[in-house]
Order: sequence, then C-alpha cells, then structure tokens
Amino acid sequence: MTSANDLASDLAKGLKNRLPTEAEIHSAAHAATAIAVAMELDDGLRISGQDGEAVRIAPAVGELIVELLGHVSAGNMVTLVPVSAMLTTQQAADILNVSRPHLTKLLKRGEIAFEEVGKHRRVPLPALMRYRTQKARKQEEAMKELSRLGQEFERA
Repeated sequence: MTSANDLASDLAKGLKNRLPTEAEIHSAAHAATAIAVAMELDDGLRISGQDGEAVRIAPAVGELIVELLGHVSAGNMVTLVPVSAMLTTQQAADILNVSRPHLTKLLKRGEIAFEEVGKHRRVPLPALMRYRTQKARKQEEAMKELSRLGQEFERA
C-alpha cells in the first residue's frame, strides 16, 4: 500500500522514474501547444530571463522541448540521454524493451558494441541506436516479404 509520503516523494523525483499524473499530462499538452504556436509566430521561442530581459530559444531547441512535452502529454515516462552516454546493461535493455539477460546475450554475440569498465559492461548509445535501427529495418523487410508471399498465395 502506497502512503501519502511515498506518493509525495515519487512526485518530487520528477518523471525520470514514473509515469506522469493526469495533471502533468494536461499541463504538458497545453504547454506543447502554446510553445508550438509561439515558435510559429516568433520564428523561435522567447521567454523572460532572470532580469526580465527576453531570451530567445532557437527553433531547433524549441522543437526538442515540444517533442519532450508531446511524450509527456501522451502519458509516457521520459528520460533524456546525451548521445555520448555510456549506458548500463539495464538502461540499454530498457531502451530496447528487452530483459537484461537477453541484452547480455546480444552483447556476447557481438550484435551490439560495448566496453568493459571493470567487471561491468557499458553500451554506447550510438551503438544501441544502430542495433535498434537495423532490427527495425529487418522487421520491416520481413513484413514486406510476408505481404508479398501472402499476395502470391492468394493469386495461386
């Protein structure tokens, strides 16, 4: 049973380790819309800085903010990972939505590059993303082949 203190503690941690609340989803949706509109009108985003002076946020950065808010407004848990990040096997497994033992097998077979740091394996994010992209491409090709075979079967 979750206590009120546990709930408050989870909320204070932010969205790295939990799903957003209904209020956060609603807030993110409205913020994403407002920022997108402001960016269209101003060719970027302008906000007030500490001294009240306008600060311009470049369009590319504004688009990242809108994308992030879009994920939150869809009810997703969000973690930002720098491209240069070295991931633990658990983090890499979570990104691929596989178990850690399965990821370890992929590493041992050489399907994903990794580095050993002491007794631990670390997976470079670019290597993980390459694997994910290759896997998605193979799945798409297999689906196209199945579709082609299905059409061939129907004609026969």
